[in-house]
Amino acid sequence: MRSSLLYPIAFFAAFFCLNVSALKAQNLNLANQYYQNGEYEKAAALFAQLLERDNDSELFFSRYVDCLLNLEQYDECEKVIKKQLKKTPENVTLYVTYGGLFDRQEKTDEAKAQYQRAIEKMAPDYVSVNRLASLFMSSGKYDFATQTYEKGAKLMKDPNRFAFNLGELYRRKGEPAKMIEYYLSALIADPGKIYTIQTLLARYLAPSDFTELQTQLYSRIQADENPDLVELLAWSFVQRKDFKSALRQYKALDKRLSEDGQRIFNLANDAADARDYDTAISGYDYIVAEKGQLNQYFFDSKREAMECRRKKITEGFAYTQDDLKTLEAEYEGFLNQFGRGKQTSSIVLQLANLEALYINNLPRAISLLEDLKASPGLDRNTLARTKINLADYYLMHGDIWESTLLYSQVDKEFKEEQLGQEARFKNARLSYYNGDFQWSQAQFNVLKASTSKLIANDALDLSVFIMDNLNLDTTEAAISLYSAAELLVFQNRFDEAFLKLDTLRNNFPEHSLQDDILYLEAQVYEKRRDYEKAAALYQQVAEKYPDDIRADNALYALGQIYENQLNDPEKAKTLYEKIFIDYSGSVFAVEARKRFRILRGDKVQ
Repeated sequence: MRSSLLYPIAFFAAFFCLNVSALKAQNLNLANQYYQNGEYEKAAALFAQLLERDNDSELFFSRYVDCLLNLEQYDECEKVIKKQLKKTPENVTLYVTYGGLFDRQEKTDEAKAQYQRAIEKMAPDYVSVNRLASLFMSSGKYDFATQTYEKGAKLMKDPNRFAFNLGELYRRKGEPAKMIEYYLSALIADPGKIYTIQTLLARYLAPSDFTELQTQLYSRIQADENPDLVELLAWSFVQRKDFKSALRQYKALDKRLSEDGQRIFNLANDAADARDYDTAISGYDYIVAEKGQLNQYFFDSKREAMECRRKKITEGFAYTQDDLKTLEAEYEGFLNQFGRGKQTSSIVLQLANLEALYINNLPRAISLLEDLKASPGLDRNTLARTKINLADYYLMHGDIWESTLLYSQVDKEFKEEQLGQEARFKNARLSYYNGDFQWSQAQFNVLKASTSKLIANDALDLSVFIMDNLNLDTTEAAISLYSAAELLVFQNRFDEAFLKLDTLRNNFPEHSLQDDILYLEAQVYEKRRDYEKAAALYQQVAEKYPDDIRADNALYALGQIYENQLNDPEKAKTLYEKIFIDYSGSVFAVEARKRFRILRGDKVQ
């Protein structure tokens, strides 16, 4: 009998609990809606009821306190906080809430006292420290967050436990010296953070702050030659384009860790890209001398070192035949030692380039590449590159048939690949030189869609050039004279090219090719390394023919001369800016903007 009476009691109890839960959920939804709408008085009443039923809920408590603060009911708010503190005095976040109440009333000293109390009573574990610090950070109280992490590190007897967090805090506070100090401590504690720290330093350090970074690194390295610190020091030099100092650090690291030279090889590549050829050569030579022929970077280093020596000579204002002969002898010495074939093919290609373009010994360049072409075991890409370069040299030598045959072979073999597109473009340009304008223009129109931006741009330029000039003279005489002059320039027969251009200028004084004549003459003077004359002619093109198709080409070429040869970066910067502002549709606009930003000192990826 008694058990049968329990069923309705249990049923009504369950029903009552469900109703209470449903009512609680309904009140919470309504309270949140009032809170979000800014109706704090209504929200406060509901959150007070909810907190009365469940005084362990942090959500009900925090929302109720926030409502009271917005209503400026500070006395009531203090009572609620004190009541909660009495119930859970170990909950240090309540002291932060209490401090926030005093801050709201501009009682700064009282607020600070509560914040300090929170830090003093903090439990000595990672979760408690991180939680309290995050609470301070969320309200912008970085000084107290800093104190929290520093106290936490002492409590946990691990000085680097929160080093990264402290580095982040000092970054937000705008204190680079302290930021660096703690980031370096974080790196020592966790070497895996090196790339994260490099990224943060690159993003947030001002150029002047790198001196502070290097000072701190030197100080730490003297006490402990930690490889990660040495790596970071070398990286800091690279950021400032001080490749020589970076190389010194990498050499020390390479010897200490008995590495294979990869760091040094990569650094030498970066130095070469930045035209610091002396440092690049020093890095490559170190690998050749210290690592030996069996090292995986040996041949690449030897090749790149000689290439840097070539660029160092040929990119300067003046070089002598003796300079070129010395470099030629170095190439020959290397090839005599290691042979001419698959493994040294890149060296042979470089030597042929030197012979053809600088020593002007075309028969020697052709002989080198004919021998290389016949070498067994060449991979298809190297063979294709050999054929393209050989075709160029045959064309420069005047053997047009052999040239077009080689271009066609590569085009057929690499139909949809970039090497094939390059060969097709050069074959089409050869037809243009010979006066076959309709066929060459058809090829250029196809190549405008090339995956190579350089080929696509060049094809577009020539296609537009032919279209603009082909129909102006029914005999095609003017454009034929011009294309023939371009071939002579390609063949380095500059005096004959000037005579051809003079004939064009005299016979067709009103023809629209006048800007093109100036532009081609400027290119000749640039090839002759007479940069002042080249700059003057490019300037004429830009000023006299600002609306013609050569204007943006001339401005970009002029900017390159002022940046790289005439050592006037400010003038170059002005020219690049003019391109991307006045000629925003130019194929040079993107690169001009990039060069402008680099010269301005921006960090460009």
